Amino acid sequence: MLKTLIIASSNAGKVAELQEHLNHFNNSLNFDLRLKPQDLEVEETATSFIANAHLKASQVAIATHEWTIADDSGLEVMALNGAPGIFSARYANSDSARIQRLLSELATETNRQAQFVCAVALADPDGKIQAEAVGICVGEIINLPRGEFGFGYDPVFYVPEYKLTFAEMAPDLKSEISHRAKAMEILRPQLVQLFSSL
Repeated sequence: MLKTLIIASSNAGKVAELQEHLNHFNNSLNFDLRLKPQDLEVEETATSFIANAHLKASQVAIATHEWTIADDSGLEVMALNGAPGIFSARYANSDSARIQRLLSELATETNRQAQFVCAVALADPDGKIQAEAVGICVGEIINLPRGEFGFGYDPVFYVPEYKLTFAEMAPDLKSEISHRAKAMEILRPQLVQLFSSL
């Protein structure tokens, strides 16, 4: 029987990436992916990525009475003591303003180390968390934005191994190595086990 899985996000970039990963899994899982109702917003009041993912998954699941997957992710910059962290989306009013603030705060810093973190949680229709995963992609912050792809901080997040920013990477490469890709790969066996037993 086809099962419904709600994606609990209003961020178009996140939704697209989550949908892509979940569609790759769908041969073994057989679910109908849907977006959460637009008017259903969950305030991110927790103090960690994983706790916020739990919060969003649980509350949307309870409201929709469906299995729900939620992601909380962001950028941690070592020289800024892990900021912007869980406040990544709230660091300024737009992607360009967020990047500008980040670069100005790092203007005199030589340590440019950073990492993208993605926490994913799955809740059952009663709101109980049944699976979770955290993925990390390590890189550094460059001085000027580069690239046309991606969203958020992607134009200034540089991955030395590939000599590219996230925004310079072809979408299929980013979808292989990103923090979200790593989290979803960890989550995948848990999803397969859960959904195959329903």
